Amino acid sequence: MKKILLILTIAILSFSCKKKESPEIKEIEIRKKPTAISYHIENRKDWLKANTASDAQLGNLAAINRTDKANFAKMDSIIVPSDLNEKIENYLPFPLTVPYLRDIDKIIFFSYPSQTFAAYEKGQLVYTGQTNMGRKKDPTPTGLFYTNWKAEKTTSTFNDEWELRWNFNIENKKGVGFHQYALPGYPASHSCLRLQEKDARYLYDWADQWVLADEENVKVKGTPVIVFGSYDFDGKKPWLQLVKDPLALEISKEEIEKQTTPFLEKILTEQKNREGYQNNK
Repeated sequence: MKKILLILTIAILSFSCKKKESPEIKEIEIRKKPTAISYHIENRKDWLKANTASDAQLGNLAAINRTDKANFAKMDSIIVPSDLNEKIENYLPFPLTVPYLRDIDKIIFFSYPSQTFAAYEKGQLVYTGQTNMGRKKDPTPTGLFYTNWKAEKTTSTFNDEWELRWNFNIENKKGVGFHQYALPGYPASHSCLRLQEKDARYLYDWADQWVLADEENVKVKGTPVIVFGSYDFDGKKPWLQLVKDPLALEISKEEIEKQTTPFLEKILTEQKNREGYQNNK
């Protein structure tokens, strides 16, 4: 009997040790883009005369040229893909899946070099689009930020005649945020991150606001936002490189990891703080 008990005890301990040595790994669905799409340059008027484009296709063209539909109508030359029927994420450079981000509930990235943004949930791309960021004289600050307060309509601190729709502040002291405003197709803002209205509205509804302890102190921070890279203001528009190399602007999973790693501990700490706040409400 003693021998049987001893064997059972050893078996239980052995099983327990094996469980500790093999922690559960969260699986994440890996999504990939289709084969690279080729691009060429055409005269906008000539292309529109020869082609009938749907709203979705025109939206893709605007994204590829980093503009909005109103400013697209003013362009002389445009970049055109070989196939206009893909989803927008297949024309823009952010990866569809980043396993490194699996533990982050929500995060937004803005890429200065490619003038695009991306929103991720648990490592999966959920939304992406074009942006026009700060001009050479007033560059958008880079690094880690959080979504603070938001307003459906505000007035610019640079010019009280500029109306900003779906504004979400990320740097309170400097008044920097992302919001709807005209996208001429190049960095043109006074530090803010300009978006199409539909994109600004999506992020406005999707991201979390801060929670204030009082007028001076933040109790819970909002959604993390990482702005990274630099823009060559004296060079040609970076997306013109797509004509020679369709993958010229692609942002790799490794690049996202590189940009996130310095801030990961801080991001997860703030996320845990928000979870605790929500559980205690």
